[in-house]
Parts: sequence; C-alpha cells; structure tokens
Amino acid sequence: MAESKKKKVDNDFRKYVKWLWLLFLSPAIGIAACVLLARFGAFGPLPSTEEIANPQSFLASQIISSDNELLGTFFRENRTHAEFENLPSELVNALIATEDERFREHSGIDFRSLARAVLKGGSNGGGSTLTQQLAKQLFSDDFDNVGKIERVMQKFKEWVIATQLEERYTKEEIITLYLNQFDFTYNAVGINSAARTYFNCVPDSLKLHQSAMLVGMVKNPSLYNPLRFPENAMNRRNTVFHQMERNGLLTSEEVDSLSALPFDLEFNRSSHDRGLAPYFREYVRAYMKDWVKEHKKPDGSEYNIYTEGLRIYTTLDSRMQRYAEEAVQEHMSNLQRVFQEVDGDRRDFPFYFSGNSQSQINGVLNSAMKQTQRYRTLKRQGVSEDSIKTVFNTPIPLEVFSWNGPLDTVMSPLDSIRWMKSIYQVGMMSVDPQTGAIKTWVGGVDYRYFKYDHVNQGRRQVGSTFKPFVYATAIEQKHYSPCMLVPNVLTCIERGQFGLMEDWCPKNSGDEYGGVVTLKHGLAHSMNTITTYLMKQTGPEPVIRLARRMGIKADIPVAPSIALGTVDLSVYEMVGSYTTFANKGNYTAPIFITRIEDKNGVVLQEFHTQQERVMSEEDAYAIVNLMTGVTEAGTGVRLRGGGSRPAYERGAVTGYPWTFTNEIAGKTGTTQNQSDGWFMGMVPNLITGVWTGCEDRSAHFRSITFGQGATTALPVWALFMKKCYADPDLNVSQEDFAKPDYPMTIELNCDRYNSTRSGNSGLPGGDEF
Repeated sequence: MAESKKKKVDNDFRKYVKWLWLLFLSPAIGIAACVLLARFGAFGPLPSTEEIANPQSFLASQIISSDNELLGTFFRENRTHAEFENLPSELVNALIATEDERFREHSGIDFRSLARAVLKGGSNGGGSTLTQQLAKQLFSDDFDNVGKIERVMQKFKEWVIATQLEERYTKEEIITLYLNQFDFTYNAVGINSAARTYFNCVPDSLKLHQSAMLVGMVKNPSLYNPLRFPENAMNRRNTVFHQMERNGLLTSEEVDSLSALPFDLEFNRSSHDRGLAPYFREYVRAYMKDWVKEHKKPDGSEYNIYTEGLRIYTTLDSRMQRYAEEAVQEHMSNLQRVFQEVDGDRRDFPFYFSGNSQSQINGVLNSAMKQTQRYRTLKRQGVSEDSIKTVFNTPIPLEVFSWNGPLDTVMSPLDSIRWMKSIYQVGMMSVDPQTGAIKTWVGGVDYRYFKYDHVNQGRRQVGSTFKPFVYATAIEQKHYSPCMLVPNVLTCIERGQFGLMEDWCPKNSGDEYGGVVTLKHGLAHSMNTITTYLMKQTGPEPVIRLARRMGIKADIPVAPSIALGTVDLSVYEMVGSYTTFANKGNYTAPIFITRIEDKNGVVLQEFHTQQERVMSEEDAYAIVNLMTGVTEAGTGVRLRGGGSRPAYERGAVTGYPWTFTNEIAGKTGTTQNQSDGWFMGMVPNLITGVWTGCEDRSAHFRSITFGQGATTALPVWALFMKKCYADPDLNVSQEDFAKPDYPMTIELNCDRYNSTRSGNSGLPGGDEF
C-alpha cells in the first residue's frame, strides 16, 4: 500500500514538472510558432527573395562637376550611396557600440538584448538589432500600422526579414545599407547626404566627434537634431562616447576631451533652390527630362531622374563657379547700393518713362501681378478683378530679397513686385573656346527669389558687343587691317539702301566727331560712326550669315541697325559665338555634359566637342587684335587700372583696383537708356560673358556714368578673373593669343601699315576709305 502511494506521488510530481517545463518553454514555443507563421505569410506578405536581394531604394541623380565635386542632386529622397570603404572606422564603431553591441555575433536577432528589454520594460533599449532596424527602414510600408496587435505581428515579420538579410548580406554590407538608408532630416537621406548637409564634407572626412553626433541622431533624428535641440544632441553625442568607452574603443581621458568639443557644424541644406550653380542645375534638369524620353532602359521603360541614381558628369568647374558666384555677390550688391543711392529718390524709381509715366508704370506692375501665383489662385477661386487689386494693395507680412539676407517686412504684394523689379540682375557664363566646355553659369542674383535664367532664357539687346560681328564680316570680305583709317564723321546709310524707309545716321556717344581713326581705335572706343561705315560696306545680310555660322540662332532683323546691337540675344549665344575668335576661326558649340552613367557606372551616353570652320585663322586673329584694343586703351581700360571712378562707386579708392597685364580681348556694351550693360572678356582658354540689367528694360540708371557696361558688367569679369588667376590649379591662361601658323597677310603693325600705304591721298593710311 505504501509503495502504491509513493508511486502515485512520483507520478504527480513528474506531471507538475512537465507542466512547469511547458509553462517555462511556452513563450519560446509561442515565439517560434509566431516566427514560423510570419515566415509563411500568416501575418501578411513578406518581401520576395528578389526584393531582399535588391531592396528598393530611391537614389538621387547626381550632378558632378569636371573637378569631381557634387554640384547637387535631383531627388525624391536625397540619397546617394556610400561604399563601406568610404565609411570611417570610428563611425562604424560608434554605431555598433551605441545601437547593437553584439552586432558581429548575432544572426539578426539578439535574444540577450531582447530578454533585457522585456525584463526592464524597454527602459534600457528596445532590443532591436541594427539588422532589424534596417529591415524596418527598407520595408517601412509593411510596418505602417500602429495598433498593438498589428505591431506585435509586424515585429515577427521584422525578425524574419532580419534573418533573411543576414543570410543574404555580410555584416559590412548591412552596416553600409543601414547608413545609406537612414534619414537624418533636412533632405539628408543616407550618410553621404548627412555628411554634406551638416559638415559640408564626404563621409571619410568625418571626424570622430562629428561621426558621434550623427550616430546620436539615429535614436531619434528629430529629438536629437543639433540645430533645433542642441543640448539634447550634445548629451546624446556624449552618450555615444561613453558607449564607445564601455566597449573599449575609447579611454576615459579621450571621452573627456571629445565631450568638450563643439559640433563644428557647417550646415548646408540640400534643395533644388540652394547650393552651388542652381541655375545650371535647373538647365541640366530640363535637359534630362527630355533626354530620358529618347534614351530608354533595356526593358523599354523610362529612367526616372529623381529615383534611379543617374550620374551626370558636367563640364562645370566647381572652383570657377564658386569664384563666379562670389564675384557676382561682391559687385552686384555694391551696384544695387549705388543704384538706390543715386536714383532711389526718384518718384518713379526704379522705372524711367518720359511722359505719362505713372500710367506706364501701372501697366508694368499690373502685367507682373497677373503672372504671380497669388493672382492665379484668386482668379481660380472666382475673386473679382477689383477685389484682387484690393488684395494686392493691402500691406501684409512678406519676405523679399535683399543683399543683406531675406528681408521680413510689411508691404503690399504690389509694392513687393516693384521692389523685386528694382533689383539689378546678372547673367554670366564662361566657356573654354577650344573644347566648348561650359565652366561657369550664373543665371541671376538668387535662385530662391528669381527663377528666370538670364544665361539661357533671357534675351536682351546686346549693344556694342555685336560690333565685332560687323568688323569680322568686313575683314572677311574686304581683308581690312585693324590699322585702316576711317573718317570719324557722322555717317548715314541712305533711304532705299538695304530696304531703309528713311536715312539712318547713328550718332557717337557724346556727339564727338572729327579726324580719322583706325578700325582698332573705333572698336576700342565703340564709335558708332566707324561701325556704320563698315555696315555700309557689307550690308546686314552677310553679317547675319556670319552670326548664324557662329552659333547665333535667335531672329536677327535684316536691318543696318543690328550693327549697333539692337538685336536681342542670350548670354549663352554670345559667349558661344565668341569661341570663333578665340579658337582660330573655329566655332565651338558649348557643351555642358560629358557623359551620363546609370547607378552602376554603366555609360549611357558620352558627349563630344563639335567644331565648325567659320573663318580663317588670320581673320580670327585680326578680330582678336582689334578687341585687345578695348582693354588696352578703350572702354575696357579699367582692367588696366585706368579711368576714374564715380564718387558713389569708389568710396575711398580713387582708381580701379585691377591691374591686369596679360593680353585680354574684350568688348563692352551699353544699350539705349542704359537698360543693359555687357562685357565680353577673352583670354586664350577662357571666354566669359556678363550681362547686367533689371528685369524690366524700363528700370535702369538715368546716367550712363553708372549704367554703362564698363561699370555694371565689367567689374564682375574682373573680380572673377582675379580669383581664377589666384588659383594656379585652374590653369587659366595669362599668355598671349596664339598667332596663325602661317605668315599673316593682314598687317597688324600700324607703323608698317602706314609706311606702306602713305602717299595715296592727303590722309595718312592711303585711300582705302
């Protein structure tokens, strides 16, 4: 009996043990069952094997300069991939020490950390490994539900995906994927963008305290944002240091030293409106939108420039571009000050109309009003015209452009339009005449406020910068020498000639006439009488034909007045056309892209220089010789330190600060009423054109002293070139222009020219006129 009783007790004990074991193992069994169910899709679909092997990631297309700098990106998410070898070891170590200490030991799930998180209620971390966090980042669409039950189900899916990621990728690849995927806010998706945005560098240039700040943001990029919550970010960064110390990566002394360091932020938020060369980048974007329609992927679909990581290698030089933008900022900010001080007290400022000015000003402002988004929105809402005008005349808080930074003010929208129209604009482009490579592109003073591109979109009267076309036609046709003498007298092209309805007798600036001058002197001082004389010899049609061969595509009226630059052309066309002179008579079509690659580096298209013989080397060199006179003793003599500066412009300086000594060919241009100021400057391997003026031609300086191209445009060229010459790595030429390889038949030495041709008339130089 006792034995039977004992046996029953033993059986009961074993039953209890069995139940205890079952109770103890049930969580693990339950978790294993849930993981198994998740793996078979019971909690919703999982990423396919293909998706795991090639996770979808929106990659920004990169615009890369000729000196291999990133100019900007086209993006839906501003992400560009970094390779593991580009990641500093301190960054990787800081991330592992802070987010997943046993990262190199587990296979996607760290059960020790998970148990700790459960026991401590998540107060010491959530137990998610870096691989689990990556799974959530890569397949975030699967984790959007917020309910508790759904979140638990999602957690199991996350584990399954994490283990699959571990099976597919090495630890280094997982780290790289993680850092390429994380969103550090401010359009800084991935470590490449984050390094550029916060520290203006590439990842492998990050210092340890900078890496630690970025790693600290991983926990919560909003809460530990160094710009919005610097104290939180600093505390979190120092926590990263302590975690590295805990893992034997830093000593306590190193932690103390590092914790005392500032962030050393160099914040540069990426956007389509900011950064280097925004007008150029927009031009590239417009081009690429057309390019993808004509260049399909192997499967016949279109590339997406915002998500597929194309690499667009351009001709732009980031150093030159930076110097160009600096030159524009330096001169145009001062020019704006002068404009407002000299003319700002006028009632009609910035406009200048003769007769019934207020009515004409109202017309300009009303026309501009109708182009605004505010007007269009009100119109779509059915608001009456009178009510819209009331809205536009009612002062409200506004932000407008100023050279001292965004100006927060209170003014009516109509007054803000008038203010923006008073801002002097600029268009500037540089090109290598031998290759056609565009080196700089500045389309305006600030792309955030002024989207209109004055390099390519804008066409304005070119004034005297068109005169070299007339001189070139005459030299090509008549074999004239720059030394040829022409009477400086009022010259007329009579009615009936070249289709004129009445006599055309353009005057010189200041009505100065008398004596005889050389062609070189006439161009140097931009004498209308000399250009009219040449136009009378050639006629407008040959000039237009030459301009066409030199790349000018805009409409040019068949009229003698084009000799004085009445035609509207763009900076792009003008700079491109001048390559003919600097490139020994060969027109070189400007190019701005050298090649386009896909995200894997496969070349999709390459672009090459295109040239066309337009004139002989001798004729081209004769034009260059003519144009050097402009900067030696003509309207561009300021480049040599010559001339005197107006009081408003010079301040404490009495002369011009530029003392270039190298050979420079150039041409200034000023249009009627000083509405447009131009300067075209050439050295053997760089041509730069600058246009300046307000958005409306009716807004301008009253005085030619301030409004001429030598004052408004030439200084931008001078400041830019001074910066280029100070950077020897750019190799911008300071040599003379190369002469033709064969003996010249056009005499350029005026002493020899005069000695061989004297005696034919009572005037020096013979009877050629």
